[in-house]
Amino acid sequence: MTTLQEYKCPCCGGAIVFDSTLQKMKCPFCDTEFEMESLQSYDEQLNSEKADDFSWDTNAGTSWMGGETEGMRVYVCNSCGGEIVGDENMAATSCPFCNNPVVVMGNFKGILKPNIVIPFKLDKEAAKEALGKHVQGKRLAPKVFKDKKHIDEIKGIYVPFWLFDAEADADIRYRGTKVRSWSDSRYDYTETSYYSIRRIGSLNFRAVPVDGSSKMPDDLMESIEPYDLSEAVDFQTAYLAGYLADKYDVDAKQSIERANARIKTSTEQVVASSVKGYASVTPESSSIRLYNGKAKYALYPVWLLNTKWEDKTYTFAMNGQTGKFVGDLPLDKKAKTKWFLISTAIIAAAVFGVAMLINMLV
Repeated sequence: MTTLQEYKCPCCGGAIVFDSTLQKMKCPFCDTEFEMESLQSYDEQLNSEKADDFSWDTNAGTSWMGGETEGMRVYVCNSCGGEIVGDENMAATSCPFCNNPVVVMGNFKGILKPNIVIPFKLDKEAAKEALGKHVQGKRLAPKVFKDKKHIDEIKGIYVPFWLFDAEADADIRYRGTKVRSWSDSRYDYTETSYYSIRRIGSLNFRAVPVDGSSKMPDDLMESIEPYDLSEAVDFQTAYLAGYLADKYDVDAKQSIERANARIKTSTEQVVASSVKGYASVTPESSSIRLYNGKAKYALYPVWLLNTKWEDKTYTFAMNGQTGKFVGDLPLDKKAKTKWFLISTAIIAAAVFGVAMLINMLV
């Protein structure tokens, strides 16, 4: 049982004691006074708080039926080890991750069949146009990024994703403050009131995506979200014709940690948005508990182009359904220096011309 000496001040966290003169509990650090009933209720609330609980059913994907994988091959990159799936008629290609040649490894096995797929909605010409606009007018970008032949190497690839569904119960406690100020003829006063705020609620999550490829950076894939899952269809191998498919190397169980992090962050943000009317709000405890958690395996369409420049890889990625894209470009130091010298020369010539004109007028 909790003793009086074990109570902590909800305002500053210091140990509070009973003040016999006031017949109340009082914090010697911030001088806040408390009624015993309030402290007992607060202590019961603390003792009832539960830890996070994230439980999942990760039986995602299905098994391939006889004959479904006929004509499909796995291609392996001897440089980065990347494995991609394509049909047997696919011409020799380069690795979408490092641009080095890939070789046929053989029939693929040991992977699950996707539950659903979102087919490509935007073709290669749309991806090339978007990339062209992205680099257009960027004078200091290295020439290789603007080279038409290099842009033509952009590849359509189905990226493996684990989609997590769950219902979440949230119980989050905050410490809030309200500040009141007033003045009289002699002094300015400020009163800070402290509040224990509790929010309890439930949220539903559907298709929280986590990519199943270690070669695709999570932040890159998240930056081209969202996908419209209403356009997803049951998977058929016919959708792979003309495209590559990344072979997952991170399974559903290994993806749980990131799914938990995304759900926890989203839940806390939604709940926090309901706490209003306070000068400051500080989270003090958070309990997120999941139930009916399930995962399914999906393929999402991505247009991808990796470019190496000065021992660093720069990636252009575009959502093959919506067209949303990201692309980072380096500065060509030589071009930057040249542009600086030219700009300096132009400015110097302009200044010299103005000076000559002034001398002529004088």
